[in-house]
Amino acid sequence: MKRLKIVMMLLVLAAGSAKAQFTKAELQVSGLNCALCAKTTENSLRALPFIQDVKPDLMHNIYVITFKSDKPVNFDQISNIVHEENFFISFLKATFNFDNVKVTNNYFSSHGANFKLVNADKPLSGEVAFILVDKGFAPRSVTKKYSGLIVNDDPAKTGRVYHVAI
Repeated sequence: MKRLKIVMMLLVLAAGSAKAQFTKAELQVSGLNCALCAKTTENSLRALPFIQDVKPDLMHNIYVITFKSDKPVNFDQISNIVHEENFFISFLKATFNFDNVKVTNNYFSSHGANFKLVNADKPLSGEVAFILVDKGFAPRSVTKKYSGLIVNDDPAKTGRVYHVAI
């Protein structure tokens, strides 16, 4: 009976943590000059193991990315692909499901990465879209706007810390 209770608790915890994930993102890339450039970038994004689908909007140079639910998302790999193709990210807006996620001192974690909310004033629940404001994920003007808030990272946080604005 005790084992059954433990198994049931683990299942409940696993189901709760499965909801705590990135679901999708909008990636706007600047510098795309032709359809071949856009297609090459799209194919490179599709090759990442955590991306399920990529839908390009060539009129606005936006890629709508759907993430796999069972894989951790690595935003640095997305940024590296865009920069390796010699393009720049205008913005990266990611959607995260905050159900069953604890936000403490404006920090939350997902699959080993830490995220600092630089302008969060309200409790977060359900799916929330935010923009990554670190260098390499936003134009210099956006990074500069939040630079005063970025330097105050918690030294107790280990691993990558992404800075995000809602």
